[in-house]
Amino acid sequence: MSPRAELLEIVGQLKTLLISYPQIGLEIPKPSRQSVTEPNTVDSAPSTLESLAAFIGDCKRCQLSQRRTRLVFGEGSPKARLVFVGEGPGAEEDAAGRPFVGEAGKLLTRIIEGGMGLKREDVYICNVVKCRPPNNRDPEAEEIQTCLPFLKQQLAIIRPEVICTLGRIAAQSLLGREFKITQERGNWFSFMEIPLMVTFHPAYILRNPKDERRLKGLVWEDVQKIMGRLGLKVKKNE
Repeated sequence: MSPRAELLEIVGQLKTLLISYPQIGLEIPKPSRQSVTEPNTVDSAPSTLESLAAFIGDCKRCQLSQRRTRLVFGEGSPKARLVFVGEGPGAEEDAAGRPFVGEAGKLLTRIIEGGMGLKREDVYICNVVKCRPPNNRDPEAEEIQTCLPFLKQQLAIIRPEVICTLGRIAAQSLLGREFKITQERGNWFSFMEIPLMVTFHPAYILRNPKDERRLKGLVWEDVQKIMGRLGLKVKKNE
């Protein structure tokens, strides 16, 4: 039998097999959800931020995609020594497709540039979920678990020296447990063997104007610890 004839025979056998599956009560196996939604943890995983963004694409993997305007992947240096992680985009971020561009983002930028003496583009800024939760509600557990592998891959690509989570939700998502930010912030933790510092979300500070001075002071304490870990000289009090 010629190679062509042999190939045609194999194709015919496969067609017959596929047709017979439903008739004998069997289902054709479907790709696992993990193979569709999560980057692999082997060599085939996206190895650059650009390829990871392309892999995520116009994501429809969870219900947050239904009402978003733009997916907010993250921005900054792919060689950042410090990565800030928030919980999710807000309205202005959803419209712009960029993280932390609203009032909370302006405060974060002042902390980075005015307090730490860095440029915003020197660090990397992203969120646990990449689409805006409706009405800025907390991301749900399923939404977090769907998006968390992408954040892990971002961190694996950048491999920063320090992660700073902003707010309770981001801390809980990375540490995998309930987190009382008023009691536990300012302490060092670890995620993917990277030192992790938890501090207040800038939006929380802005929502509490009567307590703003004290909260900024606490954030500044946390920032100084980060700077010490990075070997950076304190510039001034934010």
